[in-house]
Amino acid sequence: MDERHLPGFYHDAEAVSRLGQRLTLLFSRVRLVGAVVAAVGGAFKWQIGGSGVDFWAWVALGGFLIALFGELLLWVMHPELKWNAGRTVAERVKSLSWRYAVAGAPFHGGTEDPRRDLDLAIADAVKDHRREVMLTSANDTGDEVMAELRAKPFEERRNAYREARVEPQLRWYRERSAMNETRANVFRVLMIIGELVAILFAILRINGAWDVDLSGVMAAAVAAGAAWIGLRQFENLRVSYSAAAGELAYIYHQIPYVAESDWASTVAAAEAVISKEHTAWLASRPSAT
Repeated sequence: MDERHLPGFYHDAEAVSRLGQRLTLLFSRVRLVGAVVAAVGGAFKWQIGGSGVDFWAWVALGGFLIALFGELLLWVMHPELKWNAGRTVAERVKSLSWRYAVAGAPFHGGTEDPRRDLDLAIADAVKDHRREVMLTSANDTGDEVMAELRAKPFEERRNAYREARVEPQLRWYRERSAMNETRANVFRVLMIIGELVAILFAILRINGAWDVDLSGVMAAAVAAGAAWIGLRQFENLRVSYSAAAGELAYIYHQIPYVAESDWASTVAAAEAVISKEHTAWLASRPSAT
């Protein structure tokens, strides 16, 4: 069993989340680039011929218009709401589906109608996000695969959960933690370089060796970099992914020795680790509007 076999609601939510993420990052880039361009236009003066038209004033105006355009798109379209809502629905549906497929809590073998319980749990999980996420798809083939896995002996379900759910999630957390650490370090270095360059330009202007206020441009660039770091949450994600990877690694190594009587609670514990990481991610999301 893999993501292809998850319910249609998962795939709907995943598509909405990915689109919302792309648009949020795109519009945010437009806004930040526009602000830097406006700062560049404000630092220079150049009158075209004898017309008295200041070319750089038009550049500054264009930068402000670009920034305004990005801001309006974020405000009107609310792509981050779709990003967050889609991610929330996708993660909940995925977790509930795996719990059901391997007979984990709350869909353990003692329940009267586990399939009905799964459908009701999914409906409850997505009801608050139907305005942001259109959920219409079905996945009959995936439903059959989940039912087949659920009907298999305990050892096969245990191995499938360990290798197809816990191990890929653990690897994803490890890779994303390392990636976010690298990105955080790169952006911090770039911001330090930008601040040093701004200081250099300010000193040159004080000494009369430079009459263009590029320190303001660099300050705008540094502020844009800080805003981008705040949006992407590199450091927070590194910490939360690293913590989740550590907890999942412990569960991953314990799963082969779990008895069937403890299986439902073990699955619940693993899913709780993943849910806790997503809750922390959601709480850290800055508003792009």
